[in-house]
Amino acid sequence: MATFIGFSTIGKNKSFTTVDNELVKIDLLNAFNIRQGELPGRPNYGTVLWSFLFENQIAETQTLITNEVHRVASGDPRIFIQDLVMYPQDNGVLIELSLQIVSGIDPLMLSIFFDQTSGTASYV
Repeated sequence: MATFIGFSTIGKNKSFTTVDNELVKIDLLNAFNIRQGELPGRPNYGTVLWSFLFENQIAETQTLITNEVHRVASGDPRIFIQDLVMYPQDNGVLIELSLQIVSGIDPLMLSIFFDQTSGTASYV
C-alpha cells in the first residue's frame, strides 16, 4: 500500500504532517473550497459548483452539480467515486460520496455540506 504524505495546519498544533486517507480528504475539500480560476497559475483548479447553489434545485441543476463533483474528483488521481448522492438543503447542498482511494481496499464514505450562507464546504 502506498503512503501519501502531505502538510496541513487544520486542527493541528505541532505536527503538521498528514498521511493517507486524511490527506486525500483534506485535498478534496480544498478543491471544493477554491473557486475555479482563483489559484494563480492553475486556472482549471477548483470548482464552479458554488454558482449552482443559488439556482433552483431541479433535475438539470442536480446533474450539473453531479458532473462538477466528478470533474473536481477526477483531478486527483488517488480518488475514484463509486457512488454520489445529493440532498438539497435550505442553506446549501449535502453531497455524500463513496470514494475508493487508489491504494486502499475499503471505500471511504464522505458527507460534504456546501453552505450558501458561509460560502464554504465542510465535512459533516
